[in-house]
Amino acid sequence: MFNKKISIKDYFKKAQKENWALGQFNFSTIEILRGVFQAAQTYKSPIIIGTSEGESSFFGLEEAVAIKKIFSQRYGVPAFLNLDHGKSLDYIKKAVDSGYDLVHFDGSRLPIEENIKITKEVVKYAKKKNVLVEGEVGLIGGSSIVYKERLESKEEDLTDPESALKFIKETKVDSLAINIGTFHGMEQSGMSPHINLGRLKEIKEKIGDGAFVVLHGGSGTPEEDIQEAIKLGVIKININTELRLVFANAIKKSFEENSGDIVPYKFLLPAILEVQRVAEQKIKLFGSNNKI
Repeated sequence: MFNKKISIKDYFKKAQKENWALGQFNFSTIEILRGVFQAAQTYKSPIIIGTSEGESSFFGLEEAVAIKKIFSQRYGVPAFLNLDHGKSLDYIKKAVDSGYDLVHFDGSRLPIEENIKITKEVVKYAKKKNVLVEGEVGLIGGSSIVYKERLESKEEDLTDPESALKFIKETKVDSLAINIGTFHGMEQSGMSPHINLGRLKEIKEKIGDGAFVVLHGGSGTPEEDIQEAIKLGVIKININTELRLVFANAIKKSFEENSGDIVPYKFLLPAILEVQRVAEQKIKLFGSNNKI
């Protein structure tokens, strides 16, 4: 059994010191969650599980907290629950009150001063319950879907190092999501744009150890870029689209091959195993295996 006294912040510090990253795997069904936990158990990896506002509205905030605790004990895996891309202070407060371990306020579409103002309110509220806060500077485009067209970053959307430093100093966030060329979602080819490693290096040099650096849009990102980003200080990488894609494709295939079968668990099991397969690949890529 893992040491329950080791906090998510302890794991962040450990990852930063040892140059590896925790995977955040989003879920909206218990089957996706089961696949992720099975992968984490197999490779003895701590994990972050995430729900966006939409995913948590469907699954339930309190339900997500409860099932995380049950699965963490059952599989012997340290797991931490994050509200991903919280857009409103009220909803973030609900997540904090429900028992989430981390919350992410996404104010990247707001003017920097307004982003700072609301993020400071989030930090003030979350700290009362020892909940970590992730902020965001730089607009990370896309959505967790598969795109037919080529994804390209605009220079003006990338995170400005000076703005990142200002944001961290004024808000006191624990971690910062930055735009270094990735997108939410992935291209139909299966390969998304390269990470702007030069910009990442500039940001890390500017902010130092002021906050942990988080990478969104990890699905489909070239593996060599992921490895270099971790070397440069990224300690959390978010994965959602790849899990959704293999989950949906496995169910479609089961229906096609067994059109007369209506027993739910029979066509859900292959989907769980596909999610597990992808999560295992990411855990090994991020280097979080054998870190419990």
